[in-house]
Amino acid sequence: MLPWKRVLRPLTALLLAAAAVAAVPAATAHAADAAPSRGWNDFSCKPSTAHPRPVVLVHGTLGNSVDNWLSLAPYLKDRGYCVFSLDYGQLTGVPLFHGLGPIDKSAEQLSAYVDKVLAATGAAKADLVGHSQGGMMPRYYLKFLGGAGKVNALVGLAPDNHGATLSGLTGLLPYFPGAGDLIKATTPGLADQIPGSGFLTKLNTGGDTVPGVHYTVIATKYDEVATPWRSQYLSGSDVHNVLLQDLCPLDLSEHVAIGLFDRIAFHEVANALDPAHATATTCASALS
Repeated sequence: MLPWKRVLRPLTALLLAAAAVAAVPAATAHAADAAPSRGWNDFSCKPSTAHPRPVVLVHGTLGNSVDNWLSLAPYLKDRGYCVFSLDYGQLTGVPLFHGLGPIDKSAEQLSAYVDKVLAATGAAKADLVGHSQGGMMPRYYLKFLGGAGKVNALVGLAPDNHGATLSGLTGLLPYFPGAGDLIKATTPGLADQIPGSGFLTKLNTGGDTVPGVHYTVIATKYDEVATPWRSQYLSGSDVHNVLLQDLCPLDLSEHVAIGLFDRIAFHEVANALDPAHATATTCASALS
């Protein structure tokens, strides 16, 4: 049997590779510092009467403010929303792949960004749409950093609200002493997402939600990161939990696709942002 130290490095690499499922392939990566060219992050945009709140998009682990939203940002922009996206959780020397820093600190970055968006647009509140960690991390902002007074709705696409087991892979960590400490030291944002972490315990103690915010969770049963997929769901009086396959049984999207290009999921996002004008989400929504 191999000594644990000889197995530790490959295991850590495997964990990181599995987490990378949440990111856009590097081959499609764009410089996250470059301004998006498809009409979002326009700080001169003023919300309309029809859509009075700006939408802030929150990328997932190993994502960034551009690549995660190449489809959803234009989708919402074309429907009349002022759309913004931020980078958070950056590690020194790691370009493009963000969301790896301590999640409580990432929530502070989100707080500052929402303030910036509200100041620029003149809106009283924003709506948040996040993918993976980006659907979970804002809950810390809402619960502990005063975000509940500045946010109308949080929509999570495959959010790891109660941790990401990576299809059970994180369950192997106890068999490799020191592996958890290594991950926490090098990529604390990953460590914070392991079920049972101190961060998740604090986040979920006392209830999943806070009053005054509308919550929507859009999950897929083919998720391989935030598993089991039902762990994505929230409990609370103002929560709408949705399984994508209940809307369209033919939808095969997994953890990546639901956030990157699934227009059926996008249609449900639009419904969550404007429930007064919601229309039924079906397989045909892929063409809408």
